[in-house]
Amino acid sequence: MVGAGVLGLPYAMSELGWGPGIAVMILSWVITLYTLWQMVEMHEMVPGKRFDRYHELGQHVFGEKLGLWIVVPQQLAVEVSLNIIYMVTGGQSLQKFHDVICNGKCKHIKLSYFIMIFASVHFVLSQLPNFNSISGVSLAAAIMSLGYSTIAWGASVKKGKEANVDYDLRATTTTGKVFGFLGGLGNVAFAYSGHNVVLEIQATIPSTPEKPSKKPMWKGALVAYIIVAMCYFPVTFVGYWAFGNSVDDDILVTLSKPKWLIALANMMVVVHVIGSYQVYAMPVFDMIETLLVKKLRFRPSLMLRLIARTVYVAFTMFVGITIPFFGGLLSFFGGLAYAPTSYFLPCIMWLAVYKPKRFSLSWFTNWICIVIGVLLLVLGPIGGLRQIILKASTYKFYQ
Repeated sequence: MVGAGVLGLPYAMSELGWGPGIAVMILSWVITLYTLWQMVEMHEMVPGKRFDRYHELGQHVFGEKLGLWIVVPQQLAVEVSLNIIYMVTGGQSLQKFHDVICNGKCKHIKLSYFIMIFASVHFVLSQLPNFNSISGVSLAAAIMSLGYSTIAWGASVKKGKEANVDYDLRATTTTGKVFGFLGGLGNVAFAYSGHNVVLEIQATIPSTPEKPSKKPMWKGALVAYIIVAMCYFPVTFVGYWAFGNSVDDDILVTLSKPKWLIALANMMVVVHVIGSYQVYAMPVFDMIETLLVKKLRFRPSLMLRLIARTVYVAFTMFVGITIPFFGGLLSFFGGLAYAPTSYFLPCIMWLAVYKPKRFSLSWFTNWICIVIGVLLLVLGPIGGLRQIILKASTYKFYQ
């Protein structure tokens, strides 16, 4: 649940400012916890049946064909974009680790090469068959995310507030401030992306009428969200307090001392995104292989898995090398892909299935979430796309 997007939250604060930033962070946590509860509840809402995939739930609510067209493109957008961003994150963290350890004494190595090094791990790990087989990798990733989040805010506290810290919005022009604000919204939306695999994870929990899976799943989700708060809020607010609008789009890039601790934190990020990449890639592998076997009549085999998964990893690596703009990618995909699946699609499904009485608390709550989610969907990508265009105008590709 704790994604690498946490590293970009202090930067989001520098685009939003103290008041709106705190409000957006808390509101996002509350809304996405509520929509996560809805998904856990809907997993077994039909007696004797389990919706083990997001698209299966969509098909039940919207119909066989329409459900697929509504859910699958959005879910794929989330999972593929996360894998691309994790390629960039892994490469950047490896590069930062190298630079901190070398302390200016080593030859400069291009970011493209570090992304390739990171991708090489996934050419191997992607051949693992299913979610249960990556549980060890996932556990290591969870521990690492706690570790580097703690280091990020702890090192910021230790460093203290910068002498000339400035809490004005990052941009100086009105246009820049507006687009920056929109980008900040996208950054926050990106940080809450666990909904896209929650049903797949719940599917691995045994379930009986006496002991439905939703009870242990909700306990686990609640603990996860408490940990999310313990990681996200300190990193966001302490990081912004220490650096103001001079913070980088990755807080660990801004921090430089103590060197050994920052090097350790960056290596923790690498281990974390290795695990997280696989968690979000597994449903994509499942979709690709199902399409190849059922629609295109390929014979299931080890060779089919090897080729399909290798091509997918190579694709995410290529896009990551081509557009290595961490902050811009967070903002763009945060609004475009994550707002629907995490903020308002579960609410639409809930209204369609349970039909709460008009103007009741449930009805109002769901419609408020839908309105906020749609605003994120429309506004977030605008700021992110502008940020990518501005960086691309001065960036030397593949350098």
